[in-house]
Amino acid sequence: MTAPIRSFLFVPGDSEKKIAKIAGSSADAVILDLEDAVSDSRKPMARQLVAEFIAGESVGSQLWVRMNPIDSGHALADLAAVVASRPAGIMIPKIDGPADVTRVHHYLEALEAAHGLPVGNIRVLPVATETARAPFRLGDFANAGIARLYGLTWGAEDLSAALGASTNLGPTGEWATTYQIVRSLALMAARAANVEAVETLYVDIRDDRGLAESSRRARAEGFSGRIAVHPGQVDTINAAFTPTADEVDFAARVVAAFSANVGTVALDGKMLDLPHLKQAERVLALAGRRPSA
Repeated sequence: MTAPIRSFLFVPGDSEKKIAKIAGSSADAVILDLEDAVSDSRKPMARQLVAEFIAGESVGSQLWVRMNPIDSGHALADLAAVVASRPAGIMIPKIDGPADVTRVHHYLEALEAAHGLPVGNIRVLPVATETARAPFRLGDFANAGIARLYGLTWGAEDLSAALGASTNLGPTGEWATTYQIVRSLALMAARAANVEAVETLYVDIRDDRGLAESSRRARAEGFSGRIAVHPGQVDTINAAFTPTADEVDFAARVVAAFSANVGTVALDGKMLDLPHLKQAERVLALAGRRPSA
C-alpha cells in the first residue's frame, strides 16, 4: 500500500521564478497550475514551460498539472502539451460529475498510447464540488470504474460563486452549512469509491496555528492530505497528516494482534474488532508502512 500524498502545493504554471523553487520544496506533490493562476494570453507559454520543466527535472515532489475545465476550450491543448512529459497526475477543475472525469480519462488514454507510454499511469484528481450540479453526483464515483482516479477533493470558492453566495463562511468563521455538507459528501464519496480524500486549501496563509488545527481535524475525520496555496504551509500540513510515533506503534500492534485471522482481539484492556483493524491499517498507510509491517 503506497503512502497517500499529504501535501499538494499549487505553483503558477507561467512563473519561471516560482517553478525554479520547486526543487527545494518539501511538498509531496506540486501542482503546476494552467487554470486560474494563468491568464488566457499566457496559457500557451505556460503549457510549454510546464511541459519542459516536468520532462527535464528530477525533484523530490511528484509533479502534477491542473488543466483548464473540460469545456473551456483549453483542456485538450493542456493535455496534449504535458502528457508526453509524464506528469504524475492531472487535477481536473469544475467538473459536473464522473462523466467529465471519464472523458478526461479517455483523452489521456489516447495521448498515452500515441506517445508510447503505459496507459493509466497518469492519475487524476478532480475538484468534485465546484459547480451546483457536482455535489448531487458525488456518490456516483463509487460505481464509475475510473481506475486512474487518485482521489477526490473539494473547493468552496468556485462553488460559492456558482451559487451566487456573498460568503462561504458562517458567523464564527467556520464553513457555512452548505459547504460543511458538501465537504462531508466529498469525504464519503472518496471513501465509497476507495480513493483518497483531499482536504481543500486553508485561505489564511499567515495563520499557521489555525492551519495545523484544521489539518489535524481533517485527518481525524478521514482526509489523507491537503492542498497548500503557499510554500510556508507545506511543513505544517505534512506534520498534521503524518501519524505520531505512538499512533504508528499502536497500529502495528493492532495489526499484529489480528495476524491469527480472528474476528476480535483484546489489546491494552480493550476489545477490538475488524473496524479497528482497518483503522490501524490506515494509520500505517499514512505513515508510509505496509499493513503487514
